[in-house]
Amino acid sequence: MIRTAVAIAVLAMSVSGAFAQGDVAAGEQVFKKCMSCHAIGEGAKTKVGPELNQLIGRVAGSVEGYSYSDAMVAAGKGGLVWGPDTLTPFLTKPKDVVAGTKMSFPGLPKPEDVANLIAYLQTFSTPAQ
Repeated sequence: MIRTAVAIAVLAMSVSGAFAQGDVAAGEQVFKKCMSCHAIGEGAKTKVGPELNQLIGRVAGSVEGYSYSDAMVAAGKGGLVWGPDTLTPFLTKPKDVVAGTKMSFPGLPKPEDVANLIAYLQTFSTPAQ
């Protein structure tokens, strides 16, 4: 019984470290700003921007069939992988992170909106093992 409780606690701590702290429901509301270009969830298809399922842990510029900017492809080849630590600055000021990105969105000025959006996006990604 105690071993099981310890194992569950260790697993919870290891998974929570990979996920941003934010409010998923609030992040869903923030995502409405993204919906004109991006889709997520069951049946999501690429729109103006790539679909965002399995975004966490994905190499930047790597969705099959989407025509990324040369800058985004180069960022991915240079090692940019999306996670809370890389999405936070990108969602704040995309062009500061990937100069030359096709994404015209200027960014989210409120840190809590960024954290909440990342928490929402993570619900559509499988945690790293």
